[in-house]
Formats: sequence, C-alpha cells, structure tokens
Amino acid sequence: MTEPGFDFHALTPEHQLDAIESVGIYPQSGLLALNSYENRVYQFVADDSKRYVVKFYRPARWTDEQILEEHAFCQELVDAEVPVVAPLVRDGTSLFHFNGYRFALFPSVGGRNFEVDNWDQIEAVGRYLGRIHQVGAARPFQARARFDLDTHLYQPRQALTHASLIPDGIKTTFFSDLDRLIDAISERWHTNWPIIRLHGDCHPSNILWRDGPLFVDFDDTRNGPAIQDLWLFLNGSRADQLAQLDTLADGYREFSEFPADQLQLIEPLRGLRMVHYMAWLAKRWQDPAFPRAFPWFAEAKYWESQVLAFKEQLAALQAPSLTLYP
Repeated sequence: MTEPGFDFHALTPEHQLDAIESVGIYPQSGLLALNSYENRVYQFVADDSKRYVVKFYRPARWTDEQILEEHAFCQELVDAEVPVVAPLVRDGTSLFHFNGYRFALFPSVGGRNFEVDNWDQIEAVGRYLGRIHQVGAARPFQARARFDLDTHLYQPRQALTHASLIPDGIKTTFFSDLDRLIDAISERWHTNWPIIRLHGDCHPSNILWRDGPLFVDFDDTRNGPAIQDLWLFLNGSRADQLAQLDTLADGYREFSEFPADQLQLIEPLRGLRMVHYMAWLAKRWQDPAFPRAFPWFAEAKYWESQVLAFKEQLAALQAPSLTLYP
C-alpha cells in the first residue's frame, strides 16, 4: 500500500546535484543524508564555503500552494525575530522544480539537543511558542489543512483496514479496541477554539538548542488548536506533567493567553497521534526507507502491543484532564 504518485526511486545523487546547481548553488562536498523519512533531506557544503540543507518534497503530498504557505509562515516568524529556520529565496521564490521534483534550500544550522528535563529550557520553549502562536493567530492558512478528526483519525482508521501487516489472529480484537478508542476520542473532541497557524509537529526532536531554542521542520504546519504545539512536551507521571505544563505556561503567557480551555484536548490529541502514526507507517511501507528504519512495524508483537496501548489510552481519556496550578 502506498501513496499515489510515489516516486523517489529516480532521485539519484546525480539528479540531486543537477537540481541544486539549477538554482545557482554548486556543492563542493558530497550530499550527507539527514534523518528524514517523509521527504529526502541532505546537507552539503557549496563553493561559497557555506553549509546548506536541501529538502526534496515527497511527490503528491502537498500542493505548491501549501508548501509556499509553510515557507511564508516561517519567513513571517523570522521577520518577527522568532528563532526558526526559513528557506532561502532565489529569484523571488523559495520552492524550486526540477524534472518533476520540488525542492527547497535552507541554511544548515547546528545546535545541541533540547533537554526535556531542563526547567529553564522548558520555560524558554513555552515563551517562544507563545510568540509563534502570536504570529500564527494573525490569520489562518488558506491552502493548508486543518487539524481535525477526519484527517487525523477517520482517514487513518480507513487506511489501517488495508494494512497487510496486521496479523489475522488479532484483527478482530485490534479493530474492535481501535473503534472503542475512536468513539471515546470523538466524544471528547470539541472545536470551539480559535483557529491559528501551528508548528503542527512540535516535539522535542524538532528543537535545537543554541543560546535558546531554534524551531525546525515546519513540514506539518497547519491550522489547529494551540495546545497541539504544547502537549508533546509533557511526559512521565501525572505530577511530572503538571509541573512541565505549569512551566510551559509561565513562559507562554509572556506573549499569548494560555489556552487553558483546551487542556481537555490533550488525551484526545495523544490518541489521534497514536492512530495517525500507525496509518502513516502503513501508507509509506512500500518506500524502502521505512522497512529499514522501522523493522519492528512488520512484527506481530508490535501489533499485539497496540491492542494494550489502545486500552491504556482509553483509561487516560477517562481520567480527569490536567489542570494548571492555582
């Protein structure tokens, strides 16, 4: 099972170099593949002695308009002095085409890993997320998708019905428990939140630490509830998560009103991410990069473990929502 229009096999090293040179940048080093599965991303040094990153977009995933909205949002954040990595503009555009492939170029930046147990860093992330959402609230995306149950729950549920990797012996139990989880999420979901532009996939690995946080990879940016960019930083016991949430909120409030009324969406969003992630792997399985990177996805014990994960998430949905300290 694969996405229509999938075609990375023709993206040879020679093709990559020709594409980069077509916009007047000439690599002087080899292309170092970076950790990306959805797209193809490489780092290189050019003849100006600068390091660059080139991203070749997965065919048929986003339209040109959707990609350009992502780029424009990143540039808007840079203009507002928010630390994000925006694509380079050459000859008036940031999205380039070469022999059927679309690509963008970025400055290569370095940094340390964000420390998920560092309270100062957590507060700083909250502060800058408040700034990102301050900019994102100015107007919604017009072309990019909205974060909703259809795209992140119902469509993934349909995709999983075609997943050939689910063992026959557990299919009935798997889908029965999955549907119970979907029903519970749907009952607790609400849409009475302001529609703002989000990072969309703001987990700790998408933050580099320099003198402060540097936000990267806006590939999943979309309209949605502000809490989507916050809950991924919560981990550990309930007491740990309450402390992390309070620290994030302290920083966030410096620039934006904290969305306390969206706290009840945290566990539904966690459930959405669980289902969406499984369906994403299933849809991409014919891409050779995926079996190499996620071999456990084809093992029966993975699917058996998901049945238990569904039950655990159902229990989390039934527990009281997190709240901020008084």
